[in-house]
Amino acid sequence: MNPTSDHQEAIKKIQELIKDIDVAMLTTVSEEGLVSRPMKTQDVEFDSNLWFLTKKDTSKFHELLRNQQVNVAYVGKSFLSIRGEAELVESSEKIKEFWSPAYEKVLETTYDDPNLVLIKVTAESAEYWDSGNKFKMAKFMFRRLLGKNTEGTDINQIVEFN
Repeated sequence: MNPTSDHQEAIKKIQELIKDIDVAMLTTVSEEGLVSRPMKTQDVEFDSNLWFLTKKDTSKFHELLRNQQVNVAYVGKSFLSIRGEAELVESSEKIKEFWSPAYEKVLETTYDDPNLVLIKVTAESAEYWDSGNKFKMAKFMFRRLLGKNTEGTDINQIVEFN
């Protein structure tokens, strides 16, 4: 398999793992250390980028101005951790594209609020545990219980995007 198709398969697998998980935990670096917060992932196909909506008057906004390194964790039928770099994007068009009426209640504002900003996370690497596949999970647990090597069970994979 060539690197391009490997990369495309990895992206497809990650899309599959996160498609039904609405909320992710975004971890930023504060002056005191790491901080994780629940964030709503925007409904777009994962292409090695994730998008989140926030306000400029939040701690996470100021933390991202100082340090762009983040981690995004998803928990559902499977587990996924994405390490990457965040970029603050001011685009009223993109905000309007992602906007839903639910944000008016949650963020207590409207889509044209100049205090809104997008967080674009460009994935550098991802690690996932595909526990949704019952056969793979059983094989993994059986080998682990017997004290055997779990390589080849494909339940845990690391993907580099660089």
